[in-house]
Amino acid sequence: MNYHRVASIAAGLAAILAVTSCGSDYPLGPEQEAAARNATSTLSGTITGAGSSAQGPAMNAWQAEFATIHPGVRVQYSPDGSGAGRGALLAGAVDFAGSDAYLSDEELEESREACGPDGAVNIPAYVAPISIAFNLPGIEELNLDAETIARIFRGEIRTWDDPAIVEQNPELDLPSTPVAPVSRSDDSGTTENFTDYLHAVVPEVWPEEADGTFPADLAGENAKGNAGVVSTVTGTEGAVTYADDSAVGPPLGRAKLRVGEEYVAVSAEAAAAAVDAAQRVEGRSEFDIALDLDRRTTATGAYPLVLVSYHVLCSTYENEETLELVKAFESFVVSSEGQEASAEAAGSAPISQGLSERATAAIEAIRQR
Repeated sequence: MNYHRVASIAAGLAAILAVTSCGSDYPLGPEQEAAARNATSTLSGTITGAGSSAQGPAMNAWQAEFATIHPGVRVQYSPDGSGAGRGALLAGAVDFAGSDAYLSDEELEESREACGPDGAVNIPAYVAPISIAFNLPGIEELNLDAETIARIFRGEIRTWDDPAIVEQNPELDLPSTPVAPVSRSDDSGTTENFTDYLHAVVPEVWPEEADGTFPADLAGENAKGNAGVVSTVTGTEGAVTYADDSAVGPPLGRAKLRVGEEYVAVSAEAAAAAVDAAQRVEGRSEFDIALDLDRRTTATGAYPLVLVSYHVLCSTYENEETLELVKAFESFVVSSEGQEASAEAAGSAPISQGLSERATAAIEAIRQR
């Protein structure tokens, strides 16, 4: 682990806490203040988290809604990227992490130091498709298969009128504009899911295994976070990136993915269909809900370039107040109310009722050590 990086994260979180502690008693504004006047909840205190930037819009919604139920509780979250969030949890710097990839076996073993002998658990909290977003004025949608996407991000397809793209989009007048791929510069769960998809579907073109860090030897620009890559593409005609769909908007277009014999558009429903086909990762504890996605699915209407973003929690907490607050907040996040709030704010796909029930049971199993 990069302890210099973890120390930097911890310092940043401390700064956030210092600033917010000096502000209003109701940092989310009049709605929280009004709720406080009528609240029956006696919960109070602060919990901290860090990690996935993809979860940012959903986290804002969860914080706001939770504050109306428990106005005495502050939930602090720093969207530093999934890798940074997992590192902070493993170092004991935060109470929970947001991550677009579940803990690796090595990280799971390492978590026993910060989280007790049973380590940490992965709880699905946020489901969203990853868009292939591009900047081609006048073109809102393209058909692309996995091989073409892989070749674009390897720098092998250099113009938008390349035959591989034209063949899949015969009805479009594609320009000779240079292709400018943009990847994430930070350790990102979005990158890990994107590279996992390419390696699973076209390993002969993308031999690199899934990784949160984009291959350094491949051509293209990079930027930090979903917002960073989307901003770069928005300002560069011919640019293309991969990003959480909630971060993509006009003027950017989106690609349809080839799944079986059809091209499937990005949507929450298509992402949910892909997640429903996922299997639990083998060899994990009863309450660890890490999921293996079938990237090669040919199911009608499924969009397999999807991320399941987790809240990584300790299975035990030393502090009783922290335990109570974490369980209350996380139970809200995976509830139907919490999932509806994130869907409205971020366009995410609500987890299914069955998955919500399993997640709730896993959260209830967290205990004090």
